[in-house]
Amino acid sequence: MRLSRIKSAIIGLLVLLLAGCSSVRLGYNSAPTLTWWWLDGYVDFSREQAPLAQQGIDRWFEWHRATQLPVYAELLATAGPELLEPVTPAQACRWQSRVRDALSPSLERAIEIAADLVPNLGEAQLRHIEQRYAKGNDEMRSDFLQPDPAVRLRESIKRTVERAERLYGRLEEPQKRVIVAGVAASPFDPELWLAERQRRQRDTLAILRELLATRADRDQRLAGLRTLALRVERSPDPDYRAYQARLAEYNCGFAARIHNATTPEQRRQARDTLKGWEADLRALTAPPG
Repeated sequence: MRLSRIKSAIIGLLVLLLAGCSSVRLGYNSAPTLTWWWLDGYVDFSREQAPLAQQGIDRWFEWHRATQLPVYAELLATAGPELLEPVTPAQACRWQSRVRDALSPSLERAIEIAADLVPNLGEAQLRHIEQRYAKGNDEMRSDFLQPDPAVRLRESIKRTVERAERLYGRLEEPQKRVIVAGVAASPFDPELWLAERQRRQRDTLAILRELLATRADRDQRLAGLRTLALRVERSPDPDYRAYQARLAEYNCGFAARIHNATTPEQRRQARDTLKGWEADLRALTAPPG
């Protein structure tokens, strides 16, 4: 199980939680089943392996509901009032760091569960993972690497507008122009991203094969999976790390410019949206009435 995919799943789960309205509660309650389908689609568990994997997913969600959802709720409660005021790039960066820190325990917990599943994997399953990687890379090319630069730019602008409107509501044309200019000037390079993604995939398969070939014990498996997680956070390629730093700095400024272009009414809507998400998270962790 590739750690960057586990991390993506956790981030995707957080996005699901921030979808708003009562669908958050319904979505979270369905998340163990959806996670099983997603993970089985990558690994293709055997009949004998499936119960252990399903139990691991259920344990992770039980722990996550009890210990992590309250953390996310507090984070939203803190963020809401700040949305009413202008923000600086430094503030935006601090919030990115806080979200990253909030996700770290969930990733570590996933690593601990994954370590128990690794010994049961076989070469056929690793090849299946490799095939799913290839399919995912093709999907990424379709979404982010359109041959026509104008189409690529248009789709990137569309994604950014949709994300902003999820929080602030409908944007006006002057605000959309801020996004158009920001996306056009962004250092984001999907080709570099794809190359790094493929490096991580090769790295993951190599480490999994090594753990299996050496019949690694649990401590060794944990160490190997944590190494993968660290390499996702900090690429071994210094050029890519430099690119990531440039992109992160740019995105902090870009997020601040989008926020500062919004009206007081849009900021109040953003605050109210966070309040709704917070209420949903607290409802998910409340004891049965």
